Amino acid sequence: MQMTALIRFITGPKTAWVTLLIGLIFAVLSFTVFAAEESDVAPTNGLPDDSEVMVVERALAAMPNSDGTAAVVVFATESGEFSDEQATWLVGEFDPMIQMPAGGANEKFLEYTNVEIMGESFVPPATISEDNTTAVVTIPMDEVDEVDDRADRIAEIRSLAKEDLPSGMVTYVTGPEGFQVDLNGVFAGADFTLLLATVIIVIVLLLVTYRSPTLWIVPLLVVGVADGMAGQIGRNVAAFFDIVPDGSVTGILSVLVFGAGTNYALLIIARYREELLLFSDRHEAMARAVKGAGPAIIASGGTVVLALLTLTLAELGGNRALGIVCASGIVVAMISALGVLPAALVVFGRGLFWPFVPRFGGVNKSDTGWWAKLGTGVSKRPITVAVVGVALLGSLALGSTGINIGLSETEQFRVKPEAVIGIEVLAEAFPAGSSAPTQVVANNDQADAVVSAALTVDRVASAEVINFNDTQSRIDVVLDAEGRSDEAYSAIVDLRAAVSAVPGADALVGGDDATNLAVKQAYERDQLLVIPLILILVFIVLVILLRALLAPILLLSSVVLSFFAAMGAAWLIFENVLGISGLDFSVFLYSFLFLVALGVDYNIFLVSRAREESAALAGKVSQPTRQGMIKALGATGGVITSAGVLLAAVFAVLGVLPLLALFQIGIIVGIGVLIDTLLVRTVVVPAAAFIAGDKFWWPRKKLTVGKFA
Repeated sequence: MQMTALIRFITGPKTAWVTLLIGLIFAVLSFTVFAAEESDVAPTNGLPDDSEVMVVERALAAMPNSDGTAAVVVFATESGEFSDEQATWLVGEFDPMIQMPAGGANEKFLEYTNVEIMGESFVPPATISEDNTTAVVTIPMDEVDEVDDRADRIAEIRSLAKEDLPSGMVTYVTGPEGFQVDLNGVFAGADFTLLLATVIIVIVLLLVTYRSPTLWIVPLLVVGVADGMAGQIGRNVAAFFDIVPDGSVTGILSVLVFGAGTNYALLIIARYREELLLFSDRHEAMARAVKGAGPAIIASGGTVVLALLTLTLAELGGNRALGIVCASGIVVAMISALGVLPAALVVFGRGLFWPFVPRFGGVNKSDTGWWAKLGTGVSKRPITVAVVGVALLGSLALGSTGINIGLSETEQFRVKPEAVIGIEVLAEAFPAGSSAPTQVVANNDQADAVVSAALTVDRVASAEVINFNDTQSRIDVVLDAEGRSDEAYSAIVDLRAAVSAVPGADALVGGDDATNLAVKQAYERDQLLVIPLILILVFIVLVILLRALLAPILLLSSVVLSFFAAMGAAWLIFENVLGISGLDFSVFLYSFLFLVALGVDYNIFLVSRAREESAALAGKVSQPTRQGMIKALGATGGVITSAGVLLAAVFAVLGVLPLLALFQIGIIVGIGVLIDTLLVRTVVVPAAAFIAGDKFWWPRKKLTVGKFA
């Protein structure tokens, strides 16, 4: 009764305006009083404090002059080797007064260094490779916290590096600082770019779906405001748990809220259009629409929220941030779709649908439309359709067996920034790990023994003590392996075993490659924990919604199979068309989360309607489940297809970012949603229901009018 009273309040002739006013008040408060602090944070490793690499970071911070970073300036010839004139420009000439070269390219960058010798700023002279094709200048610098200040400093260094550059030479700024600035640059303005692209796609698809110049405006405004509120609320909730979401999290949040929110809007509007044919009072029609579509939307949104919240149990901080922020966003999207949107639609009247206005007493064409005919066709040969559908999904899923997990350091971007090009040029002439050495900390009295042990490891090009304090030494180890590669990870494992075997050294291994290896292993552990939890929670939601066991098993199985089909199809594209060698660590977990949680939505929309129609037909026809599924497919086929195409397109918007991980997630989820929408929900699930008949609702023994007995 309370739920009915709430629905009547939302859709009432006078109270609908009150509902809109309440929604407006909350929107204003979220953007003013409760506005979250703006953050421009790039992705971090998110590892726990007790991780070995984090222990190494804290040990290094306790050493003299350790609170710094470095930019690496790479100079290379465009052809051949450096000429004598170019070499002199790079290194300078030997100065007997200071017993080292002077007047070289290194002196361009003196204002940025944090090293002084005899009171004078100092940048080490350029080092030229043995093949005389490449030179490198390493600039030691203080850390800068502000992202904009960091970017400005690297921009200035890049400009200086090009000044007076001899003809026939090129230069790139890379190293830890250059790479981080370029990574940050991926997210500079990303929210606006994503939002603009998403809004354009949503407008186009809503116009195509409704063929109305006015109707699309209402859901777009409601979902757009919900997206803005979700950003504020999500960041506030994250701050409560002492988590700062980075640019990738906020980007996915917008895509998720727009995609899911618009899907819910499509379902509400489609059901409202149906009810307007049956009721002359639009307020009554909307109340019936919310009552009919509400449970499916709540179950759908609840599934996504619960799946996202499983990430709060993950080891990596980035996974926890994504779970908390995006779960908050989906809650906002659900409230907007079930509260604000119905009130907004009902105050405008039937004319909002112009020129295709649903009239009271009009014919509902869904019962005789294309989708109903498709359902009838599937019902005649359900076994054949099911076998062909499953075989198609299985053949696509076979493509997922050859997937490689992990991207090298230079493969993280679809469009390579300067820092990545610099790393590639550097790796051709110097050991690949020169720009970011692996760091080992060990007790001082065993530092030399640790260096000797490190040099015995394959792919270790050099090892030397470069810093120390009263108790520990820092040993920089240069690996002859590309960053983030399997060879680098194997070298880290071997190096860790070698140095930890030195008695009394208490040696620990850190640095970029060790950190990335730790992140890889953390993702693997998170997957083993989170994926089973997602499956269990989705199954429980389906059981509660459908009050059955067989149907949830079949639905969940179909969604999991479609996930692997999507992975296989996407991998074929990545490997054979785009030439991508692997998936980022995060892609498998995030794709599974979104595809299982969102993919089951369409099955929820279809099967919950089939359950409703089957119950209404019980006792009137001999096969209520068969007829109910056909009616449900006819009623929801168009709207679910529109919702699936829209959601796939919205996720594809992630491809506007040059970061490959988000591009891969967008493509995989987009393909998976289309598979769920056009194949699984359209033919495979109906075929399974037709084969099972009334046993589809097992253990329910029979159907009665209006409810399950």
